[in-house]
Amino acid sequence: MIEIETSEEGWGDGDWEGLAARAVRSAIAHSPYTFLAGLRLGVEVSVKFAEDEEVRTLNASFRGKDKATNVLSFPMVQRDLIEALENGETDGEALLGDIILARGVCAAEAAEKGVTVATHATHLVVHGTFHLLGFDHENDIDGEQMEQLERDALAALGIADPYAVTES
Repeated sequence: MIEIETSEEGWGDGDWEGLAARAVRSAIAHSPYTFLAGLRLGVEVSVKFAEDEEVRTLNASFRGKDKATNVLSFPMVQRDLIEALENGETDGEALLGDIILARGVCAAEAAEKGVTVATHATHLVVHGTFHLLGFDHENDIDGEQMEQLERDALAALGIADPYAVTES
């Protein structure tokens, strides 16, 4: 189950719910936790498409950084729950956590990259989902692993490598 919430203005028309659902499902399917894709229980992720000011406030409150950022992830699942799910020791629902995107930052980055806002938002939801699953980019090895997972998940959605360096 994927819960989607958009801000009341700004994101415009579009199938944001469908975009988020496809992005989360692709990230889960391309994670090393292949058992998650086949679970009969529910995996819940909340995705919110918000305005920059809301993301700035959350970033200041939770990360001590008083500025808007493109995406924030708030993992809720514990590593031991993922292990229990993997071993078939539990059932029910796994609440992975919340992802929130900032409209203005997302739109500016999309323009800078020469992609649509929907394409960049898809990448950010995939990125956020991997954070919910416990991946990070705190060092080069972890960062490369996470980027490769993102590339694979996005390629399955028909989206080009967002980390490819293009020559100008």
